[in-house]
Amino acid sequence: MHTVELREQALALARQLGYCIREEWLDGNGGGQCEFAGRRWIFVDLGQSAVEQLEQVAETLRSDPAIQSLTLKPPLRKFLGVHRRI
Repeated sequence: MHTVELREQALALARQLGYCIREEWLDGNGGGQCEFAGRRWIFVDLGQSAVEQLEQVAETLRSDPAIQSLTLKPPLRKFLGVHRRI
C-alpha cells in the first residue's frame, strides 16, 4: 500500500477515535497532538513529506489505548504494530 493511502487511513482512524485533524503549513517544523477546549487535536504539518506526516499521525495512534479495540485493515495494523485481537 502506498504511503499516501496509509496516511489517509491513519487520519480516518484518528477521526474515528475522536481526534480533530488540522492540516496546516507549519514550515516543516512538525505538528503533533495536543488537547485544548476539551478536544483532542492532531496538527499535520503540510511542509513535511507524506512519510513524515504518516509517522507523526501513527505516533499518536500508537499511544492511544483505544486502538487495541478497533478492527484495522491489515496494512495499517502492520504499520502501526497493532496485534490482532484473539
